Amino acid sequence: MHTNVTIGPKRETEPVTHQHLLVERDGPITTITLNRPEKRNALALDVLVELTDAFCEVAATDATGVILAANGPVFSAGHNFADMAGADLDSVRHLFAVCTEMMDTVQSMPQVVIARVHALATAAGCQLVATCDLAVAAESAGFALPGGKGGLFCHTPLVAVSRNIGRKRALEMALTGDPIDAATAAEWGLINHAVPDAELDAFTLDLLRRATRGSAFSKAAGKRGFYAQVGLDQSAAYALAMDVMSTSAVTPDAQEGIAAFLDKRKPNFTQQP
Repeated sequence: MHTNVTIGPKRETEPVTHQHLLVERDGPITTITLNRPEKRNALALDVLVELTDAFCEVAATDATGVILAANGPVFSAGHNFADMAGADLDSVRHLFAVCTEMMDTVQSMPQVVIARVHALATAAGCQLVATCDLAVAAESAGFALPGGKGGLFCHTPLVAVSRNIGRKRALEMALTGDPIDAATAAEWGLINHAVPDAELDAFTLDLLRRATRGSAFSKAAGKRGFYAQVGLDQSAAYALAMDVMSTSAVTPDAQEGIAAFLDKRKPNFTQQP
């Protein structure tokens, strides 16, 4: 199997006004903040559309990293049940298709996306954290797939969560519906680090800065290549990764990095994703 993973042209997007988000640029880093605290930052249909638009908008810029944050006492309570109450099958399928598109956008955009989780993330909110490339949580934060306690199992959140923590732990979360604390989430691999609440902002920013140094073009190819191969069996994964790495090795930024290493100088990367 030989499949190329390429960095295509950036999607052109018109600037949009967000009703339930804050989008702020600070140098190479853009912060997208869920800003509907009175609704526990539920991922209602209109919020999902806004998030997708925001991610696409940032993807078309020269930003190198994205912080996904939230305001209020809850990071995100997941889907808004009001979107599903009394809905027909086509409407519900549309809702979950929009949600899936948003999650896929996080992983297909060239920038490194890190979740900064200050509080409880449940159901699709937990799914969103699991979908991000990296995640840091305050020690007081928690994570849950609560559908197991009710009448609607967390089928779609379990896709992302199980790809982070494995079958047995994912099913424990989904079947019991019980929350886990940030330390457990870090131990299980749902997040990268659990840190003291007062250190959350600084730690997240430091990790993102370290994760975005070097060639932005190479980083984007690496991110997309990773998600393309991670679900494949080993032989198919190696075939894909070999093609991607071979193609990457002859790009200008790769050659510049090699030359700089051999010349013992600082590289000057110029390619854009």
